[in-house]
Amino acid sequence: MANDVRLVGRLTGEPALVELPSGDALVTFRISVPRAALPAGPGVGTTAGQRVDSIPCTAWGPRLRRSILTWRAGDLVEVSGAVRCRFFQAGGATRSRVEVEASAARIMRRSSAA
Repeated sequence: MANDVRLVGRLTGEPALVELPSGDALVTFRISVPRAALPAGPGVGTTAGQRVDSIPCTAWGPRLRRSILTWRAGDLVEVSGAVRCRFFQAGGATRSRVEVEASAARIMRRSSAA
């Protein structure tokens, strides 16, 4: 069994540094990745016309956080890590979020937009 993810896509916005109530810090960011074409048929398909998925990602390690915070919206990036389901309290309710926890990340090409 394995929980290994590799994403290559565009950064959808500026990464954000988040400090948790515990004092821990993480960086959150989203990557837009193209969807592969699926065969047509009953029960198979995607939201009509959806060509990309926006994947939420986090980075916990100090060195990786510093590197990701230099990224700009539109950069083409590669992220490796694992899928995680994180639980947290918000508005008096327990909520969950599925995200990719990055263990490695790099810029493949900077965005031409400044």
